[in-house]
Amino acid sequence: MKRLCCLLAVLSFVNFTFAAAPQRPNVLFILCDDIRWDACGYAGNPCVKTPNIDRLAREGVNFRNTFCTTSLCSPSRASILSGLYAHTHGVVNNFTEYPTNFVSFPMRLQTAGYDTAYFGKWHMGEDNDAPRPGFNWFVTHKGQGKYFDTEFCMNGLRRETPKGYYTHVVTDLALEWLGRPREDKPWLMMIGHKAPHSYYFPEPKYSNAFDNVWVPYPESAFHLDDKPAWIKDRLHTWHGIYGPLFEWRKKFPDDRPEAVKDFAAMTRAYWATILSVDDSVGRLVAELKRRGELDRTVIVFMGDNGLLNGEHGMVDKRTMHEASIRIPLVVRYPGLTPADKPQVVEQQALTVDVAPSLLELCGAPPLRGIHGRSWVRLVQRGDPGWRRSWFYEYNYEKQFPYTPNVRGVRTGLWKYIHYPHGDGGPDRHMAELYNVEFDPEEDHNLIANPRYASVVRRLQIELARQMATTGLTPKTDKMPLDAGIKKELPDQKLR
Repeated sequence: MKRLCCLLAVLSFVNFTFAAAPQRPNVLFILCDDIRWDACGYAGNPCVKTPNIDRLAREGVNFRNTFCTTSLCSPSRASILSGLYAHTHGVVNNFTEYPTNFVSFPMRLQTAGYDTAYFGKWHMGEDNDAPRPGFNWFVTHKGQGKYFDTEFCMNGLRRETPKGYYTHVVTDLALEWLGRPREDKPWLMMIGHKAPHSYYFPEPKYSNAFDNVWVPYPESAFHLDDKPAWIKDRLHTWHGIYGPLFEWRKKFPDDRPEAVKDFAAMTRAYWATILSVDDSVGRLVAELKRRGELDRTVIVFMGDNGLLNGEHGMVDKRTMHEASIRIPLVVRYPGLTPADKPQVVEQQALTVDVAPSLLELCGAPPLRGIHGRSWVRLVQRGDPGWRRSWFYEYNYEKQFPYTPNVRGVRTGLWKYIHYPHGDGGPDRHMAELYNVEFDPEEDHNLIANPRYASVVRRLQIELARQMATTGLTPKTDKMPLDAGIKKELPDQKLR
């Protein structure tokens, strides 16, 4: 009888332990392509109304100062997955696969018992639409995809071309998967939107949404006297405001004042594609609420990189200017912060921080030897040791020869950018120095002002220190040779 009582006590304790164990959260990860940090309503955009995305910020955490460590789609996506800088994971351009020898946070979650799925634009390996490691279900396409009627590979089983607008098609596919039985296993569902990547084609109901909004060139487009010469050389190229504007300008280059109408049409179309993304977010949140899973799901909304929209006379990304590197990041999860106690985090977060943060929230084993760090403590208790500076890297691309090699460092107050030639010799482009606290638009390049010589020296030392912590030194920092700004348009297949 005594043994029986002991056995019952043990079973009771075991049952209590399992019952008391916290349920692991689901993860809904929504990734936009080329979305600017200020392209949503919650970020202060006066034109683009995004009530569903705004709700996530209103009930979660708005990381106001989030940056990508390389402003280019594939390198940034690999950094999000791995927590590593591009020079370490090796995806330094838009044509390289995620390496098989690096674990990603989806792989970790899959091993930890999560049901995992990916829908939409993967964008690592242009000609490969096969399933990738870490996902139980994987739906993607080759290349950039199209806004209408994209052919998808359905988990390597078959190819289908669902009719309709890309944003809604991937949402439909995701919701269908979400409804499948999974025996109470937690899940990770990632959605890679095409929007708002060029070329910008809104769905019909939003095609005229901003027709009455006046859109001028940014003032900074005309303040180039203190900028490096390569920025002026870029003005009439594929990545300049007087160039084709992703085919919104049919005759180019065109630097007439009245040609701003083409720039305005491009910008309006860019904004309009985001409205469809907001609709998608609304549908996903509504379904989570219907299923009773909203408050036990980590919802992440973010971009892979920013976008220059006329700033300094440039379009596209790649450079280290604010519009190019700053991205939106919103996380809603009551286990991180209660929905009635939203937070705005001012400290600088990076793409490499996403993987360790999500793994901590899910109670999964961490990734070892990574460059990012979890912001869970920062949000919940504050983190006095949080980063005060970080570095940026980009390598010159022969397929898109409109941006030099870039190495730079950003602190809360300052940004220093330089452009190594790639041969180990002296830089051949003027560097840039900005006080981002008082000059957030980067209108005044202070690099030639002798008053700030000590600031430059201090930032150069900090840049070298930051790079060295990730294994980059003058001997190990390999980069291509800067062949200069070219006028030719890129290959049609790569745009």
